Formats: sequence, C-alpha cells, structure tokens
Amino acid sequence: MNSILNFLSNIPWWSWILIFLTLVAIRDIFIQRAHTISHNFPIIGHLRYWLESIGPEMRQYFVANNREELPFNRIERSWIYASAKKENNYEGFGTDRDIYTHQHIFINNAMMPYKVAKNHPNKIDKTFLPCAKIIGEFHNRKRPFRPASIINVSAMSFGSLSAKAIESLNKGVKIAGAYHNTGEGGLSPYHSYGGDVVFHFGTGYFGVRNEDGGFSLEKLIKLVEQNPFIRAIEVKLSQGAKPGKGGVLPGSKITKEIADIRGVEIGKDVLSPPNHKAFSNVPELVDFIEKIAKATGLPVGIKAAIGKLEQWEELAEIMVETGHGPDFITIDGGEGGTGAAPPSFADHVSLPWVYGFSDVYRLFKRKNLSEHIVFIGSGKLGFPAKAAMAFAMGVDCINVAREAMMSIGCIQAQVCHTNRCPAGVATQSKWLQNGIDPTLKSERLAQYFKTFRKEFIEITHAAGHEHPCQFKMSDIEMNVGDHNLSKELRRTYNYEKTPVPFRGMQNLKDCLYLGNHPDKNPTKTN
Repeated sequence: MNSILNFLSNIPWWSWILIFLTLVAIRDIFIQRAHTISHNFPIIGHLRYWLESIGPEMRQYFVANNREELPFNRIERSWIYASAKKENNYEGFGTDRDIYTHQHIFINNAMMPYKVAKNHPNKIDKTFLPCAKIIGEFHNRKRPFRPASIINVSAMSFGSLSAKAIESLNKGVKIAGAYHNTGEGGLSPYHSYGGDVVFHFGTGYFGVRNEDGGFSLEKLIKLVEQNPFIRAIEVKLSQGAKPGKGGVLPGSKITKEIADIRGVEIGKDVLSPPNHKAFSNVPELVDFIEKIAKATGLPVGIKAAIGKLEQWEELAEIMVETGHGPDFITIDGGEGGTGAAPPSFADHVSLPWVYGFSDVYRLFKRKNLSEHIVFIGSGKLGFPAKAAMAFAMGVDCINVAREAMMSIGCIQAQVCHTNRCPAGVATQSKWLQNGIDPTLKSERLAQYFKTFRKEFIEITHAAGHEHPCQFKMSDIEMNVGDHNLSKELRRTYNYEKTPVPFRGMQNLKDCLYLGNHPDKNPTKTN
C-alpha cells in the first residue's frame, strides 16, 4: 500500500491534468450522447458551453452600449443605483440618447416654472408627494386610504423574493412613507415592519386559501383584523409577464415557512390556475369585490394586463348601472418581468403599458368613471420622465417592482426563476441572502423613492404645475417621426385626461395623517 502511495505521489502534477483530460475525452466520445459539439470536439467543446453560459454577463458589462440593453439599460440601472445610494446621478456633456428615435418622450416645459412659496410643503420637504386621490372615497368604504407617496412597491411575493429582500422593502417603504404590495404569495412576517401594505391575491388565494384551494372570506377578515397596517386589497386577474397563465413557484424555492404561509406542500412546485374559482364572469367579479369591501371595510381593486376590451366595457357598464365596482385599477404592461414566463408569453401576450392603459382609461372616461377610480400604473415607470408621461395619461400612482429590486442590490442577472440570484434578492438560499443587510438596503429603497419624488416634483414645476396630477396630455409629446410629425399624447392615444380635483399641496398635507387609520380617527379624512 505504501509503495502505491509513493508511486502516486511521485507522478508530476501535469500528468494528473493529462489523465483527467484523457478521461474527459473518453467520456465525450464514447459515453455521453447528449451534446454533439462535445462528441465531435472532445474537451475543447466544453469551452463553447462555458462561454455561452457567461455570454449575458459578458455582453452586459463589455459589449452592449449604455442605452442598448433590455429590459433596463446601463444608464437606467446606474441612475437607480446612484439615487438609492444618494450619490451623484447626473450626467455630463449632454444626453447620449438619440432623442429623434421613435417614441422618445418630450416634456413641454413652461416659460415660467411653478414658483414654490416660502411656506409651501415642498419648500420644507422636497420629497413630499402624496396621491391626489383617496382610494375608496367614491364608494364610501369604511377605511378609505390616501397613499402618502405616488411611487410604491409593486406586487412581489415572499417566496419569489427572499425574506431579507421583503424585509428590506417593507422597512424601506415605512421610511419613505410609501406602501408595499404583498404579491400573491400571502402576508409574511417580513411584511410586518411598519410599512403600509396592500394585500394582493391571485387565483391561488395564498394566505386566504381553503383546503380545497378556493377563497376563504373568513381567513381574509381575520387577516385584516389582525394586521391593521393592511390598507387595501388587490385582486389579481392577470399580470404583465404571463396573462392567462397561472403563476409557478418552483419546489426548490418552497421552504417550510413558505409552505405554511401559502398553505401548500413543501418542496412541490406550486401552480396557480389561470382562472379564479371565486368568480367566472364580470358580474360575479363585481359582487366578489363588494362582498370583500363590505366584510373588511377596505378599498378593493383589481390588477390586470390588457388585451381584449369587451369585458372591460362590461365592467364599466355595470359600474354605471349599479354604482359598485373596484376602487382602484392597476394596469400592468406586457413588459412586466418579476414573474418568470415562457418567451412566447413574455414577448407577445398582452399589450405594452402605454397601449393597454390608454385603451382602458379611454373606455372608463367615456363612461364618466375616470374621476372616481384611482388608476395605478405598473410597467417600467420608475423614472421621473416616464412617470410624467403616465400621469399625463391619467395615472394617479405608480408601482415599481424591478426598479425597487435594483435599489436593494439586484444586478439584472435574469436568473430569478432558478433560485440562484447572485444578489440574494430572488432566492431562498440562506447563503446568498446573507449578502443583504436589511438595515442598509431599506435606507437605499427609501432614498430611491425620495430621489425619484424630488426629481419628479422638479419636472412637474418645470412644466408649470404644482402636483403631477395636473399634467395634461398636451404637456407631453412623443416622437412618431421628425418633429413635424410628433404628436401630443391626446392626439396619439385619442382621448383627453379627466382633470383630477386638486386644492394644493398644502391641502394634501393637512389631510394626510401618516400612520393613522380612518377607523381609529373617524373625525379625520385619511
């Protein structure tokens, strides 16, 4: 035995490498049949697969220019990172964007910008920017809700995102005075750090689910009673990444904690059906909304990606006839991306946000309903110029998902569905999550929101307005060719936004009681 060990120890190191490569070559040629390249080019064929695996990273950092990448280019990501860290997010020597390209946005600035008075709320707090509308006011809900921020965290589930990522987001929205949408994965302990919460559920009814997988109103009532920081409820009809297809959470991501919260089995893929069990048509949807609102006292809204409009027309007609329906509508764009989806869905099913939103808003405006609904936009709107366009089209708030993820460390690795997120944001790996410091990351999310609001207010003032709700479609132009062919939004999408009742920022400040709930202070408006 000793002689064998001595013999092996005397073999040069390079010989071991040669032996290993020989074994690999034998395997490539005679054993494996799955890869033609490895068979035809043993050993060196593996280099091709390795280079292919790191291709996205190579292109992202060394090949693509600043404006070329999708879904978010380097300039956009850098602006979010710098804003979150309170670093210099300016660019020098003029824009490197081709401002003559199709669909480039122009904001028409006023000759004389809006002048901020000495005692104006934005003179005191340059980031103060609440929603101009109150969610649930039109339908007289018991606990109406005015969002204290026009930018908020969109629906992203615990399970899809890590515990530390959800904790960071919730702590961050508390600091920023925003709200946090739970996503369809249910309410977790990580949503309970003090931020306002919009409880969201889809066809899986996770967190408010019966044993047979159906919806339980009793569980929802109990959830709302035990968690007074839940300020509104959102029913997901569809989402931008995969409308008409149920969500999938891989079994590799399902821990015991996630299984308990969702009411599912550990380690088994969770498939949400494409359809709701609780309703099957538009009248039943309206009845479902009213039943929840009456039982909980909270505003209830719906979220959907947009395609065909016949059922939206039916919803609007029912709302006109009965006075019942959703308090808010969240429109998701086909460019949505926090939900993994087959390319055929992600690339082709549902309209981009600008087309989908304009179709729905125009329909509700025609029925004289647009001023009674709070419209929320979701689909790569987390940049001040895009938000200005959205508000000019009729949005009252925006929700951001991937932008919020980037503010807490996401690097756009695009492996969210594999449980191998290198930033620890979209994974259940304890090791990868340990890279997230929720105290630090929550500050960065809050700072991104504050920087966004500050710059958005400055753009609003440059256009001659006090609040973004005052943006008109004539304030925004969009390239459809050369300047002689550029159109105001009202001509591009063939409608005019309904004016939003607005009595000044000071009035909003007087009406807004952060941290108070209307049911606790019934003499005050939220």
